[in-house]
Amino acid sequence: MPIRLLIGLGNPGERYRRTRHNAGFLVLERLEGFRQTRWQPGYGGRWAEALLDGCPAVLFKPGTYMNLSGDPVARILSRGFSPGEILVLCDDLDLPLGRIRLKPSGGTGGHRGLASISDALGTGEYPRLRIGIGRPQDGGEPRDYVLDGFAEDETEVAGAALDLAARAAVAAVADGVEIAMNEFNGIDVAAGEP
Repeated sequence: MPIRLLIGLGNPGERYRRTRHNAGFLVLERLEGFRQTRWQPGYGGRWAEALLDGCPAVLFKPGTYMNLSGDPVARILSRGFSPGEILVLCDDLDLPLGRIRLKPSGGTGGHRGLASISDALGTGEYPRLRIGIGRPQDGGEPRDYVLDGFAEDETEVAGAALDLAARAAVAAVADGVEIAMNEFNGIDVAAGEP
């Protein structure tokens, strides 16, 4: 089933704009050049139409805080999308910085945004693209860590990982999730891989 809707997860507001938790929003920002329409309010968030490698798709940012993403996602699905046609982009503490992981479905892995979406849709059978942010090295609280920006020594790898995630999202729309998984899941930009 082709991907027709890219959902970037994050928290609204300037305070959270560049935080690790907003990785999904940050990937959608990297797709700005593909956007065909302006960002418009609707469905409990903001959406725009895009043309990704010749394939039409909708970009969507829920307007709620991360833990409440399910309602806006359910609302935009009412536009005629099925769960198998969406790709949810989100941060992942359990993946090291520099890695991404595409999956056709799965559990929430403790991610409250994914849990909210799965609850609202009544299923976990939707594709997701997780962007690795790693865990705090100093044993700090994960909650504080995800709501903080990337450290200065992480910015280059973080930027490359977000670019990688954007390329993987475009490939998932153009070629399908399985093909994109095979192409992108093993790449580690922290190790200097493309």
